[in-house]
Amino acid sequence: MSAQDAADDAEIRALVKRLARPHSSGGDVVERAALLASGDFAAAMAWIADHGGVAEAIVSGAPRRGLHGPRLGLVGNEPRTPVRFVLPAGTLA
Repeated sequence: MSAQDAADDAEIRALVKRLARPHSSGGDVVERAALLASGDFAAAMAWIADHGGVAEAIVSGAPRRGLHGPRLGLVGNEPRTPVRFVLPAGTLA
């Protein structure tokens, strides 16, 4: 790893550490919206993936009822973009 790569890694780590908060698993969690707002989403996502971060499991909601519930767009079978990413404990220490 070159000095420039080490500096970039430290910069991304500082960014993710600033945006992260504790997760119930013992690790840290970062919101996708916060990463998008930070300006360097691709680099932050690459850093998270390189350090064992995973997308938080999305819990599907209860089936929708009522007049508009059965519409095709409300079924919930289409894949959704992850909202949060979980890092293992000690990654940001």
